[in-house]
Amino acid sequence: MLDAKTIEIIKSTVPVLEVHGQTITKKFYETMFKNHPELLNVFNHANQRQGKQSTALANAVYAAAAHIDRLEEILPVVKGIAQKHRALGILPEQYPIVGENLLAAIKMVLGDAATDEIIEAWGKAYGVIADVFISVEAGMYQEAEQQPGGWRGFRRFIVERKVKESNVITSFYLKPEDGNEIASYLPGQYITVRVKPEGQSFTHLRHYSLSTSPGHAYYRISVKREEAMADRPAGIVSTYLHDDVHEGDFLELSSPAGEFILDQSGELPVVLISGGVGLTPMVSMLETLLEQQPSREVVYIHAARNGSQHAMKEHISQLTQDHPALRSYLVYEAPAAGESCDKTGFIDLPWLQSVTDSNADFYFCGPTPFMQAVNRALKEWGVPENRIHFEFFGPADSLD
Repeated sequence: MLDAKTIEIIKSTVPVLEVHGQTITKKFYETMFKNHPELLNVFNHANQRQGKQSTALANAVYAAAAHIDRLEEILPVVKGIAQKHRALGILPEQYPIVGENLLAAIKMVLGDAATDEIIEAWGKAYGVIADVFISVEAGMYQEAEQQPGGWRGFRRFIVERKVKESNVITSFYLKPEDGNEIASYLPGQYITVRVKPEGQSFTHLRHYSLSTSPGHAYYRISVKREEAMADRPAGIVSTYLHDDVHEGDFLELSSPAGEFILDQSGELPVVLISGGVGLTPMVSMLETLLEQQPSREVVYIHAARNGSQHAMKEHISQLTQDHPALRSYLVYEAPAAGESCDKTGFIDLPWLQSVTDSNADFYFCGPTPFMQAVNRALKEWGVPENRIHFEFFGPADSLD
């Protein structure tokens, strides 16, 4: 427990973190990777280049400081981050490295304003926060290893099938090399792939949502090829999977993880909304609902640039024909000549109101601007926050 004086000092730094938080976390990563380059085997280099990781860390540090006297209030955030840490294989002995470099970054950015008293208080606070993460993650490691078919760390899987779903998305069907049972998962969860493409100095890890319902003898991930754009290079892992990984090759996976899951305890209608490759967790949820709650009303809305980038179109169409409780809709931003869809352009509130009811549980996933638009529409409609569920691909961002 922290003493009252330490809590007071930490809370007094909250306004400073609002202003300088991202500068501190950017400096933190620069310093840590310089001192411990081996950690580049764990962290997503693309998120580092784009500033996503430093932004996410700044938000987490700010939240921890603001709630330092009641950390239980940010436990849901802690659990989400801890799930990713467990999936990446973050170890307790790495936390002191993070703490040492975070304190150094605070001192470098704030200069004389970071008094010895402030640094000492933050050292104590970091120790408490780190202990919370280590404790939560220890339980997750144990659960992942001890469940039926579970394992700790990374396990080799063979690519049994590789299926092109669209011009940009390919599915990989993965079965364990040892032929033993695999861990089940909850619809919406992800697995983590570890690869070391030729010519790369470090291993690269990526989380990919499982794109089919649980209960199979394989895992399926559906990966979008991330091409180079003006603001970022091509995706190292996605292009490697598309170009260099073939049927019969092996991939290393950690067991399923993630806090973005389908709540099957209710009876309200469910509305699933996906944009682009955001369909992966939605399809897992959709298949699970149809298999386990076939009478529960489901609306599935998918948005894509056009038909050439629309994965699993025939599969969803067939499910819609086979299940009376399911209605599905297509939204194409710019359909090609002759392509049909239910709406051209983008999803907006008037159209949502015409095809769904606000008295439902809403789940959505896709690019951040897409999710911001959906979130705004649902809030404007008056959908309660406890019935709005979403997931970011990559570090947590803001939908405000």
